[in-house]
Amino acid sequence: MDFLYGLFSNDMAMDLGTANTLVYVKNQGVVLREPSVVAIDRDTRRILAIGAEAKGMLGRAPSSIIPVRPLRDGVIADFAVTQEMIRFFIRKVHARRSLLHPRVVIAVPSCITEVERRAVREAAEQAGAREVVLIEEVVAAAIGADLPIAEARANFIVDIGGGTTEAAVISLGGIVVSRSVPVAGDEMDLALIVHFRREYGLVIGENTAEDVKLRIGSAFPLKEEQTMEVRGRDQATGLPKTVLTTSEEVRRALLEPVRLIVEMIRDALKETPPQLSADLVDRGLILTGGGCLLRGFPEIIRQETELAVSQAADPLNCVAAGAGRFLEELDRIRIGIG
Repeated sequence: MDFLYGLFSNDMAMDLGTANTLVYVKNQGVVLREPSVVAIDRDTRRILAIGAEAKGMLGRAPSSIIPVRPLRDGVIADFAVTQEMIRFFIRKVHARRSLLHPRVVIAVPSCITEVERRAVREAAEQAGAREVVLIEEVVAAAIGADLPIAEARANFIVDIGGGTTEAAVISLGGIVVSRSVPVAGDEMDLALIVHFRREYGLVIGENTAEDVKLRIGSAFPLKEEQTMEVRGRDQATGLPKTVLTTSEEVRRALLEPVRLIVEMIRDALKETPPQLSADLVDRGLILTGGGCLLRGFPEIIRQETELAVSQAADPLNCVAAGAGRFLEELDRIRIGIG
């Protein structure tokens, strides 16, 4: 019967990330990518905007409007708001193309508790999902990166998202070793916000910090260092202020979050069984997630681990695409089910 339902509903897979939510629709691919941000009226708690529109309000809205991120470190921090956000994305994708509620696969961090898994399921069910199946993000990322995870050989995947970074060694379709740290793209942005306030008395917002990171940020020295003007508010006078920064300075500001990610990867390697470690000498590791787009990440990890390091062909969409492939073969595949 569920097979018949699947013929007439738009089943979907969701990468419910701290920074962005991606939705994959069966037989269509990734059809939605929006920030995991919700704008709320401070007094009435009424939701005013969700996704890109809400993110555009960060640092720009009056005090009566509060843009919030209902997910923290990959897990639900505000159940009611997360439920509304999931409902919004389901309805935006599902529209009126089907009278049936969709089946939804959701990628979640492997480190979350059973209570947190239940909260994700309940939020999706109350948002209109007919059935909810969970898959670990690192498994979904590995599938999306086309790694042969069913083989009896090691596959090392590192997914650097918005709120968390996860590293996992996968063999025979299961996770052998996994490590995670609540440090990723958001923590890098925060490091830049703190740096400019401390060094220049310049107050900048999240969007500005992210822009600096993407434009001139790096984890490893660049062949040609770059400069950039950064605009914000003078902490002392409250007036607009502009400072000139360099890629070298930004790299120093990002040193601590990058170091924590590299240390977590090294810890995962130390826990890997010898036979699988031998596989990694030949196969190396692969990076996925938006955080790995910081320039120089492959180089710094290669230097610290002495392994070959490469980025997935489409790192931003790996988790959503992998969860989508899992969805399309849901009745046959039984790996990574939560």
